[in-house]
Amino acid sequence: MELTREHLMIQKMAREFARKDLAPLAAERDQKHEYPAESLRQMGELGLLGMLVPEEYGGEHMDTVSYALAMAEVAYACASTAVIMSVHNSICCGSLLRFGTPEQKERYLVPMAKGKIICSFALSEPEAGSDPASMEATAEKQGDYYILNGTKRWITGGATSGLFIVLAKTDPDAGHRGISAFLVTRDMEGFETGRLEDKMGQCASDTTDLLFSNCKVPADHLLGKEGDGFVVAMSGLDDGRIGIAALSLGLGQAALDHAVDYAKKRVQFGRPIADNQGLRWMIADMATDVEAARLLVLNAAAKKDRKEACSKEASMAKLHASEMANRVTGQAIQIYGGYGYTREFPVERFYRDARVLTIYEGTTQIQKIVIANHVIGDRKKKKKK
Repeated sequence: MELTREHLMIQKMAREFARKDLAPLAAERDQKHEYPAESLRQMGELGLLGMLVPEEYGGEHMDTVSYALAMAEVAYACASTAVIMSVHNSICCGSLLRFGTPEQKERYLVPMAKGKIICSFALSEPEAGSDPASMEATAEKQGDYYILNGTKRWITGGATSGLFIVLAKTDPDAGHRGISAFLVTRDMEGFETGRLEDKMGQCASDTTDLLFSNCKVPADHLLGKEGDGFVVAMSGLDDGRIGIAALSLGLGQAALDHAVDYAKKRVQFGRPIADNQGLRWMIADMATDVEAARLLVLNAAAKKDRKEACSKEASMAKLHASEMANRVTGQAIQIYGGYGYTREFPVERFYRDARVLTIYEGTTQIQKIVIANHVIGDRKKKKKK
């Protein structure tokens, strides 16, 4: 697709910020597991944390293509910062925008759009990931409060975010129709953060359990209606998958660029290794893989902006881009040779950061189920006609 002048301006702004302010700190933050608080503050000022939020709620009211372009640029510099940006923008801001009351939007969405509050989404549990209906967390209405009990696992920003959208069962016998969503703040009685996960990659983004023991959530913090929780969770899937696909694209592009630059400079047998045919073919495959991901991401984003059904396209983009990032970062290490296996060069971090991309926001296998259901379902409809 052809990008507009506005798209290119947003991409340039995000690129300049990311490469000047994020990239120089990314390796150190990764090694120290240091949350990018100051960078997020700057991103809030630039409008990168409220990109899809209307201006009336303090956002930038940009389209999904602009969001995908900016996400890729942030991920090119620091995948840890990009995943925080993705969860906050795609799922959290979107859920509040779609289901929040005017009071909830004023209290939480407005500061979220400015980056003054970072929000996390709490769906997964120790025994419930891709199957939300099997969650065990419960919320029981008692007077003016819901009493929330249970454990949430793998929560991005669990130790640092100020607001959480937490899903729990208000009717345990109703399956996914008995799930409700709640706005939970860190200061609510009965809410604690669990241990910090020691992860393979994206180490500057904290991941923890959330522990709820008779946590008192005011009744006016119910997001949507009772039983809307599953709909809340599913409504943000397209945005979330496009966001992670764009993150994957940025990471893959970074690995490709670093590998090409290294291949031009590294001399063996009296000439740059970039002159060797076998390596040139590797780079050709990597570049084609990255470009295919770019087209899938932009296609899904453009369809969403046209208000067309895009669940299949979002899953295709997420599936291919996340797998691409794993392939391309691995090939980048191969091109670097032994140097790529050390932390002296960024491709080692790219490789670790890429591994989780095929897992969160719906695994590769879940994406294939979604895609197949749409394709087979479409064919059935065509046959009936």
